[in-house]
Amino acid sequence: MALAARFKPTELTLLEKLRFLNWPFVLVVVLVAAIGYGMLYSAGGGAHGPWAWRHALRFGIGLAAMLTVALIDLRLWYRWAYAIYGAAAIGLIAVEIAGDTAMGAQRWIDVGLFQLQPSEVMKIALVLALARYFHSAYLEEVGSSLYLLVPLSMVLLPAALVLKQPDLGTAIMLLAGAGALFLLAGVRWWKFALLIGGVLAALPVIWQHLHGYQKLRVMTFLDPERDPLGSGYHIIQSKIALGSGGVWGKGFLKGTQSQLSFLPEKQTDFVFTMLAEEAGLIGALGLLFLLVVLTAYGFAFALRARSHFGRLLALGIAVTFSLYTVINIAMVTGLLPVVGVPLPLISYGGTAMITVLFGFGLMLGVDIHRDIAIPRFPADPD
Repeated sequence: MALAARFKPTELTLLEKLRFLNWPFVLVVVLVAAIGYGMLYSAGGGAHGPWAWRHALRFGIGLAAMLTVALIDLRLWYRWAYAIYGAAAIGLIAVEIAGDTAMGAQRWIDVGLFQLQPSEVMKIALVLALARYFHSAYLEEVGSSLYLLVPLSMVLLPAALVLKQPDLGTAIMLLAGAGALFLLAGVRWWKFALLIGGVLAALPVIWQHLHGYQKLRVMTFLDPERDPLGSGYHIIQSKIALGSGGVWGKGFLKGTQSQLSFLPEKQTDFVFTMLAEEAGLIGALGLLFLLVVLTAYGFAFALRARSHFGRLLALGIAVTFSLYTVINIAMVTGLLPVVGVPLPLISYGGTAMITVLFGFGLMLGVDIHRDIAIPRFPADPD
């Protein structure tokens, strides 16, 4: 009752929304992006180009977008959820028809000013659509397998299109993020157990349908030393860099593996490795702490939200963000195969950064408008 009395949502002014904005969260986002800028400056050999200045420019644009998204009424995102999902799905289909190919993958659309990667957009669009779908679901409906056919289709369609690009890492994130949202919405755990059992039983069939380079990544994950100068080179050099950093690191711009170009893709997939080499275990743990703080904020925003849609939306985005972090760090430390998932706000990449900041804007919006009640069922009042 006290929360509901804080303000009338329809009477919120722009100044009131800015006052309710969680500025400590914004500060942590800026701090993480600044660390990313420093790492890309180091990756460029102590120069702003070719990566650091673009990172800063994209972050500036993304930060403005994040704050704008946060100020938009949560009920509008509820209304637009399916339309945004549909636009992202059309983008994936457009990639299949006329997408640009780079490094053997067809994942991008040239929109003039930049290369758009619709699969990154789909990560947030899927959370929006599933949050709206489950918002109006009775607990009995969530327990029905028939009721789950629609959201399953919403997940499997983009996952299949992304796998065809091919982009195994993003497909895994879509499936894992959606699975977490299903669980949060009330789907029984034993259904997940059956699904996981089915996937394990189907592994021989899945293996036969993997691309050659994907099979090689799995084999390299199991035994990196089998081809130390070929497929195992990336992860071996990553482990050397991680270990050589020690507790305190070698110092900014002084990482031998990265500065002497032994470490591949140091500006994207392996940027965390470069940070660990230069800043050591203390620096790596410090960054991890900041990333965990951002995820924890997402859960806190969800717990404060009055609407079920807001709770699911904030939780879904928080889980998606944490998946970026967990998969990337597990990948560069050899705990998972290398699947090309960037470290959010640190790795170089335009669409991924804008997508993450857009998602953070939605999380902030859930918190600003946390007293808004969106009707769940036809009998509920507005």
